[in-house]
Amino acid sequence: MAQRKRLGAILCALKIIDEKQLNEALEFQKENGCKLGEALIERGFATQVQITQALARQFGLPYVDVTKGDIPPEVIQAVPKAVVEEHNIVPVKKTERSVIVAMTDPLDLYTLDNLRFILGCEVECALTTPESMGTAIKKYYGVEENKLEEMYSALTQSDITYGHTQMEEEEETAEEEDDAPVIRLVTLIIGEAVKNRASDIHIEPMSNRLRIRYRVDGICSEVDSPPKKLQNSIISRIKIMSKMRVDERRVPQDGRIQSNVQGRQIDLRVSSLPCTHGESVVMRILDKEKALVSLEELGFHESDFERFHRIIKKPNGIFLVTGPTGSGKTTTLYAALSELNRSDVKIITAEDPVEYNIAGINQCQARRDIGLDFSAILRAMLRQAPNVILVGEIRDTETAEIAIQAALTGHLVFSTLHTNDAPGAITRLLDMGVKPFLVSSAVQAILAQRLIRKLCAKCKKPYIPTEIELRSVGLNQDTIRNARIFQNVGCDDCKKGGYRGRMGIYEMLEMSPPMRELTFHQASTMKLRDEAKLSGGMTTLQEDGVRKILTGYTTVTEILRVTHSRD
Repeated sequence: MAQRKRLGAILCALKIIDEKQLNEALEFQKENGCKLGEALIERGFATQVQITQALARQFGLPYVDVTKGDIPPEVIQAVPKAVVEEHNIVPVKKTERSVIVAMTDPLDLYTLDNLRFILGCEVECALTTPESMGTAIKKYYGVEENKLEEMYSALTQSDITYGHTQMEEEEETAEEEDDAPVIRLVTLIIGEAVKNRASDIHIEPMSNRLRIRYRVDGICSEVDSPPKKLQNSIISRIKIMSKMRVDERRVPQDGRIQSNVQGRQIDLRVSSLPCTHGESVVMRILDKEKALVSLEELGFHESDFERFHRIIKKPNGIFLVTGPTGSGKTTTLYAALSELNRSDVKIITAEDPVEYNIAGINQCQARRDIGLDFSAILRAMLRQAPNVILVGEIRDTETAEIAIQAALTGHLVFSTLHTNDAPGAITRLLDMGVKPFLVSSAVQAILAQRLIRKLCAKCKKPYIPTEIELRSVGLNQDTIRNARIFQNVGCDDCKKGGYRGRMGIYEMLEMSPPMRELTFHQASTMKLRDEAKLSGGMTTLQEDGVRKILTGYTTVTEILRVTHSRD
């Protein structure tokens, strides 16, 4: 079998790109962990249509623009609407023995096999662009953006009554009745959240309405919400799914849901909190496929990536990751552990809760109700002779001291701390009561991080920022002379927001001899920061954000949202 020609070589042969652009895109791909086609589109070297046509040529498949012409009704009727929505395909031709469907991914063999089973005939593939696919599905199947609103209006009073009474009193019956309207409604709320790339679902009772919000790329946005009278039914259903006590509404509860959404297993961490107008419920969506990323995909600048990679390979010491809740600390630590996860390395973690299971790593769940907190787990794990230890969070002096002692006795320790920046973590440990000589000896490096939204590659456009905008992030017209600054515009692909996806900005503090000396003498955070920049080459969060602005990843406004403005 002849070897398949590379995508870059095909694009060069078609004279869509040249060798210089290919090399630049390959470098971009390496830095960001994306596909080559995405890199070429991001850098503006090729369009989505050109990439899709080249992929079709690479895999020997036909290319079709499903927005042009009309697909016969009998072809559309051959594939049910539910199948089209779930698999993101459109049938384009039907023969006696097979159906030809348009897809966006030539390597999605799972979908083809699934379609053969569902349709009971041979299924062949053609390629189209994601934008054309969305337009065609809407055109031929009438799939509206707002399926939730349709569901709300379709619910009758008897459905609501069923949800309120039987779901609370006859849980097993409700669990078995898959077609119960409220059950389908909750399933739809979760499915829409996953489809929209949400990280959290917020269900919040108000005085006269029930508000539902999805957090997408770190920003909460409200979706069409159900009538207030459905409040108890929806919350009861979620509590049943997450194995909480339905009759207990006075105290906070935690639970977990495992759900199959869009053909993959999704975990949801559920929290309920009694509020004035009812129980507020938050579901954190844990998608293993998207959360467990490699170091290359985190968005480190080349210099920071080399330092990070070198530090995590050290035999002992403590490595701290700091930042607020939802800043990607767990993702960074899991990426580091995955890099170190080999058969000759023993890794144990103490987490609260264990968010993702990683093969080859011993993960321990903290349980405060029986006295199994981080300090207790940490003492026990040291008797297990590990090489690498992860402590979910340093919350008290006892945990901090045990972690530091472990780092000083030949273990590599990873943990998190809630501080605003990297130098502040040293001051925080000292404030906890940890001895200065222990901190200066044990800490190897501290990484502060935030998550910023990435510009949508399809609609971003260059512009000339004002002097005030530039000055707010420490730039001026001279420093951006050879760079292009982009702004968000908004299109269907990014839901009119102008951003799609997130990446990290980082502040890496590596302990140098002068830094250890200052730590020993309990210097102020300001002095530690100045020395870290001088002797350790530390780049601040905002300076790393500026690098992302100059490379076209994000906007000045987005960097100012997560960092302070310079006077």
